[in-house]
Amino acid sequence: MTPPLLRIGTRGSPLALWQANCVRDGLIRSLGTPAETVEIVVIRTTGDAIQDRPLSEAGGKGLFVKEIDEALLDGRIDLAVHSAKDLPTELAVGTALAATLPRADVRDAFIGGAAARLDDLPKGAIVGTASLRRGALVLRRRPDLKVVSFRGNVQTRLEKLARGDVHATLLALAGLNRLGLSRHATEILDEVAFPPALGQGAIAVIARLGDATTFGALRPLDCPDTAAALMCERAFLAVLDGSCRTPIAGLAQVSGGTLSFRGMVLSVDGARTIEGAIHGPAADAAALGAEAGREIKSRTPADLLAAFG
Repeated sequence: MTPPLLRIGTRGSPLALWQANCVRDGLIRSLGTPAETVEIVVIRTTGDAIQDRPLSEAGGKGLFVKEIDEALLDGRIDLAVHSAKDLPTELAVGTALAATLPRADVRDAFIGGAAARLDDLPKGAIVGTASLRRGALVLRRRPDLKVVSFRGNVQTRLEKLARGDVHATLLALAGLNRLGLSRHATEILDEVAFPPALGQGAIAVIARLGDATTFGALRPLDCPDTAAALMCERAFLAVLDGSCRTPIAGLAQVSGGTLSFRGMVLSVDGARTIEGAIHGPAADAAALGAEAGREIKSRTPADLLAAFG
């Protein structure tokens, strides 16, 4: 039997598999190769195994890529597909971002059981989320609510909401759209008032440094504007040393070769926010993101800054 031409590593959740198949389909089209020559390899990660506590307590979002990185570096797979927002600030040594697919809707969706809109939830209602950013933004808007940790894939969280474990939850609209579940969204939250996670809505493909064949195969799938936006957002995150312990939000957008970025750091309770914005040539995406990060960091109180450690 002829071995697959390319092996794609991914987590096994329905959303992760949708993303991996999106990349697989794109490779098959761009290479003009038979479907059987691009294989999907499902890899269970530590982040998937840990469901009993927040990721911030277990080691951060890098737990979703560790085992996939290992498979990439030892040659069991040729490329890895991730939600860009799940990537750690620093990629594994010997790997690099090889392609960024066109970005989908960056907004968050509110899914209400007790009310259709966040502002209409009764006082003291419980909102479940696995994201410190979403929790902080909810409390910034509604300090009278209670936010609790809410782990699991998209379908699992919807099931927990349906059985009344919480009164509402929030999920990325892009993920709901990709899974055909957007009907569950009862309110779409504005990206200015409720800014997304850095990288939200983007699919990132990682490959081994020096693997010219895989990089070449992925080149037709890359979206330069999305790549520039992601580069800016990740540079911003790197300056702030952001992790799952730090509520950080931001969005870079590219239009006509110009990049505009707005970023935000929040306290976990949402009571304090530090915001900043910058714009400039998209070709300077990384420098712009880093500058925005330094500027916000210079205005961040010492006690809030300590959360970045």
